[in-house]
Amino acid sequence: MDLLPTAPPAPGRVVEVAPGVLWLRMPLPFALDHVNLWLLRDGGDVALVDCGYGDTVTREIWSRHFSGALAGAKTVRIVATHCHPDHLGNAEWLASHFGSKVTMTYAEFMAAHAMIAGAAGLGPADAGGLFARHGMSGEHLAALAARGNQYHRGVPEAPHTFERIVDGDELALAGRAWRVVAGYGHSPEHAALACTDAALLISGDMLLPRISTNVSVWAGEPDADPVARFLASIARFEALPADTLVLPSHGVPFRGIGDRVGALGEHHRLRLDELSAALAAAAAPQSAEDVIPVLFRRTLDLQQRFFAMGEAIAHLNHLWQIGRAERLVAADGAIRFAA
Repeated sequence: MDLLPTAPPAPGRVVEVAPGVLWLRMPLPFALDHVNLWLLRDGGDVALVDCGYGDTVTREIWSRHFSGALAGAKTVRIVATHCHPDHLGNAEWLASHFGSKVTMTYAEFMAAHAMIAGAAGLGPADAGGLFARHGMSGEHLAALAARGNQYHRGVPEAPHTFERIVDGDELALAGRAWRVVAGYGHSPEHAALACTDAALLISGDMLLPRISTNVSVWAGEPDADPVARFLASIARFEALPADTLVLPSHGVPFRGIGDRVGALGEHHRLRLDELSAALAAAAAPQSAEDVIPVLFRRTLDLQQRFFAMGEAIAHLNHLWQIGRAERLVAADGAIRFAA
């Protein structure tokens, strides 16, 4: 895979990765410590793709961009690839600043409001209930409950109104046409943006150069198979030109879509094979908590364990859905899996 040697921009700075396409980077208060944002510019017409985590640190850096890369902007459009806090956190704040609307898919808009409200199976208590049924220890459940609504901390306010996009829509952003490529498995209705004329893809979290995207099951859809949806979604990127420059939300821009899609497919195949073997070797049916060491061979902090549980359930559900595992539900609702 041909990774570009471009160094990431420092806070408040930008790097031009293609004519009129500027790379911004914002810090995150997690182990994954950064998110890439994209500024598209054609004269005074500007589009921002993704907005960063909604905290004072990120907003201070945005304020530097207001008098830097965004100085002289006349029309500003804001596009959110999806609803996660590092992408949507400052969307409403930026929309108010520029007097613009936020462009995003309907499912991401609704999910953001549901997570802030703790509704529709997307609240912290719902996640705790799901994880308890899948074997999470009381200690970890108590720690998760004590965190409260982490999503609302990262997204202090979701957009009140929005401009809806759907798969296949074409957006005119800063002098270029960008086609919406919807993706599933990581979030409800993720919107990547492809500009075939310039061989560019803003991939959001759907295609990352070094790490695998989080693919999890959440409480509102406990029987879901997001692994299958994710793999089917990223396969669509292979139809793009082979020399497409991928602009990911984490890591650095890269070329080699086909190689990366293939590597991610192989990564999930190996994890599923290892998981299947672990179920076959176990003396008793296994919970998602039991198999986390099979999928994650490192020490996990609380945030990482939260995502690890979602991923473990997703991979177990996939084995169950394709007939490689049996799912056992006890009278008390506890869920276990066997070969």
